[in-house]
Amino acid sequence: MSAFDSNMAVLVLEDGRVFRGTSFGAVGQTLGEAVFSTGMTGYQETLTDPSYHRQIVVSTAPQIGNTGWNDEDNESVGRDGDPAGSRIWVAGYVVRDPSRVTSNWRATGSLQDELVRQGVVGIAGIDTRALVRHLRTRGSMRAGIFSGDALADVDVLLERVKGQPSMLGLNLTAEVTTPGGYIIEPKGEVRYTVAAIDLGIKSSTPQMFAERGMRVHVLPAKTTLHDLLDLKADGVFLSNGPGDPATADDTVHLTKEILGQGIPLFGICFGNQILGRALGLNTYKMKFGHRGINIPVVEHATGRIAITAQNHGFALEGEAGQEFDTPFGRAVISHTCANDGAVEGVRLLDDRAFSVQYHPEAASGPHDASYLFDRFASLLEGDKN
Repeated sequence: MSAFDSNMAVLVLEDGRVFRGTSFGAVGQTLGEAVFSTGMTGYQETLTDPSYHRQIVVSTAPQIGNTGWNDEDNESVGRDGDPAGSRIWVAGYVVRDPSRVTSNWRATGSLQDELVRQGVVGIAGIDTRALVRHLRTRGSMRAGIFSGDALADVDVLLERVKGQPSMLGLNLTAEVTTPGGYIIEPKGEVRYTVAAIDLGIKSSTPQMFAERGMRVHVLPAKTTLHDLLDLKADGVFLSNGPGDPATADDTVHLTKEILGQGIPLFGICFGNQILGRALGLNTYKMKFGHRGINIPVVEHATGRIAITAQNHGFALEGEAGQEFDTPFGRAVISHTCANDGAVEGVRLLDDRAFSVQYHPEAASGPHDASYLFDRFASLLEGDKN
């Protein structure tokens, strides 16, 4: 490349594949892991989900942006719990056809304008179908989007892409957790107190607890068992979040201490991997992961199938219905994905602790699994009696 159109942008993958398009959002350079999401709706929730930190997200839906941007659908909050501090967490955004019109009564602006305002570099006008087929074949990989003054010869851009760290072995919890904690109150009577360990928590999750009469103390990842015991929490929640679960040794240690105390525990996504590791399971990096709002999961105790929202590139090792011994009693692989058999949930057989890999809060997405919040409430009620 020696001369560039002012609106040109390129996406460079670490295996040398290059896609050329037009600048979308902010102009400049961004690096991250290229992944794809199959949801046809909910792009605002995806972009603001902290679990997508350090990832360049490719939307498989051909047209994105028609509902613009609003003040209500963000899945992140400020690090002190202030909704006004919500932000986009993705490293970059890849779409085929950005909508030229914003058509939603709740919209406060366009997607393009919000990407520019928050400095999120994107690319549009590329063949996202070909890109997704490439990522499904080769797997998620390091990538970069370049536009404006960041454009250079492809060999130079490729070196920048290869110079960034891989998601494998990356610990990102400290970059997304709340520094000091905050409280979400229920609207009515306080029935239980829950300590939510923030590993990259979505804003809708504490609200789901609050709807069930739970006062939620959202706590930093560095929280200790002493902190939890002082709080006298009825239960503990392990949140979703980005990064490699194999690096989260401190949180795994805390989880073992919680289990040793017999405190009821519930985990989602990254929290599922943390509980699994605490029970003795290993994790691995998936080829291209599960990201979307239409993924079927089997609960083996009932045979029930739920259509779920998911966002994970790592998973626990194990097989459907597998029972195994742990220092805290017998446990079982409780859920698996109907598509590929990936582990989607674990629990202790006495039901003192359980977790799922998918998102029962599902914003945006199906609500088939929202009953899991009721299950946790029942567990807390039983523990009090």
